[in-house]
Amino acid sequence: MAKKEKEMPKEQVINLFDKEYKESELSDEQKVMINHVADLDRKISSSEFNLQQLRFGKQAFVDALKASVEKEDSEEKEEKK
Repeated sequence: MAKKEKEMPKEQVINLFDKEYKESELSDEQKVMINHVADLDRKISSSEFNLQQLRFGKQAFVDALKASVEKEDSEEKEEKK
């Protein structure tokens, strides 16, 4: 049985501003900035998701309040008849 040679992991290539860079070509400071940008992208996506939930929840309460007020108005009109 022949021994399989371990493949060396390919160096990560990062696309910045329409140009590809090998990770080894970047300074530590640049790598940190890339990590910050990626983390901020995740946080923005999460915040947008949370905002969508909050808006939906708010609208559900507005709709419930409207239905409740309209029901009371309708009941009051019926009582006055």
